[in-house]
Amino acid sequence: MADRSRAPMRFLACILIDLLDLRSSSPFGYRKVFEQYAAILEQKYPSLAIEGLNHPPPFLNQKIAQFLGIVKILLILLVVSGTNIFQHLGVQTPSVWEWTQQNKFYACLMTFFLCNAVEGQLISTGAFEITLNDVPLWSKLETGRIPQPPELFQMIDNHLSMASPQLSLNS
Repeated sequence: MADRSRAPMRFLACILIDLLDLRSSSPFGYRKVFEQYAAILEQKYPSLAIEGLNHPPPFLNQKIAQFLGIVKILLILLVVSGTNIFQHLGVQTPSVWEWTQQNKFYACLMTFFLCNAVEGQLISTGAFEITLNDVPLWSKLETGRIPQPPELFQMIDNHLSMASPQLSLNS
């Protein structure tokens, strides 16, 4: 009979991923890759707790993206309301602003999508970082690639055997 006095050991693998990375070869970015790896890891290591997080972008990029988001909303509001800010500033109205007033729908769409593309590039890190018990196992930022499942299994097995030789997560 199994010893019920010992609590099962749980391991936390934090896989920091960038869900907004549009340069990924997968049409769903790294979210799909994370979900596939999580399913494989849960199957091989059922007592492993897996968590996916966004890798934080650099502080300056994050603030620029937030500022750009505010500017985007203000520009769209100005276009929709028909307000000529240049007239209030006492300068000649640029022809591009006149075009936005004649083509409000297209101007708003273009502003929205262009700003979103720039914001996405600013906060995209391309990260796929894997840690086990706060010990880094893999960094896509350092290696430039995502590990193959057998590589990841080997790293986890090595880490677990070093941490506790008698401990095994295999079912």
